[in-house]
Amino acid sequence: MDQKIPYDDYQLPVVFLPSYENPPAWIPPQDRIHHPDYNNELTQFLPRNIVLKKPPGAQVVPDSDAHRAGLQEGDQVLSVNDVDFQDIEHSRAVEILKTAREIVMRVRYFPYNYQRQKERTVH
Repeated sequence: MDQKIPYDDYQLPVVFLPSYENPPAWIPPQDRIHHPDYNNELTQFLPRNIVLKKPPGAQVVPDSDAHRAGLQEGDQVLSVNDVDFQDIEHSRAVEILKTAREIVMRVRYFPYNYQRQKERTVH
């Protein structure tokens, strides 16, 4: 039953979805306050500004200027220097990030599905 159909044999337009990920185990409300896997601190997900002065072409790596300024893995870049990054072409985003000497980023920590996105974008 788990036979794969060749892509060319599909009759209609096809969209391949990622495999389903099970949600984390449910924790009863009375147990959440002291449970190590449950965190009520939601402020970590609020957007924040990061100001970075850099030479053009610098990368974000651990212990780099960007990391020390507060950028972390799992951050979603919302805007850079008042340019909306939520629906920007990759080449335009790269151009802005490489050429700016001072960058003001609006980011938010959004770790959900981060690893899968990272694997898809790493060349």
